[in-house]
Amino acid sequence: HVQLVESGGGSVQAGGSLRLSCEVSGTTVRSHCMAWFRQAPGKEREAVATLDTDGKTWYSVAVEERFTISIISTGNNKNTLTLEMHSLRPEDTAMYYCAADSVAWACKVDNDWPWWGQGTQVTVS
Repeated sequence: HVQLVESGGGSVQAGGSLRLSCEVSGTTVRSHCMAWFRQAPGKEREAVATLDTDGKTWYSVAVEERFTISIISTGNNKNTLTLEMHSLRPEDTAMYYCAADSVAWACKVDNDWPWWGQGTQVTVS
């Protein structure tokens, strides 16, 4: 049973930074395409970054060169998906979700991912 739990959201001023984390259980995070999505009020959920098992990344134009997706080892054989966010803007305000797919490469950017976390709120003012 795959479970994803996000943390690290909060409120920051424009120009600030945050790091989101996604703990994955029930599977090996390095065996899947992984992604961060976000959904702002009144808008559709959109992909902001993906990471495949070869380490290949993709970023949306809105966040490229400001956000970094990666997997870090947190000890006890655990690996955590993270999203480093810098130079935050008010338009980055959204609920952020991590997601895992059943494929390992050619990560897609639509919303058809089988496993999702519950989300963590990021507010930039």
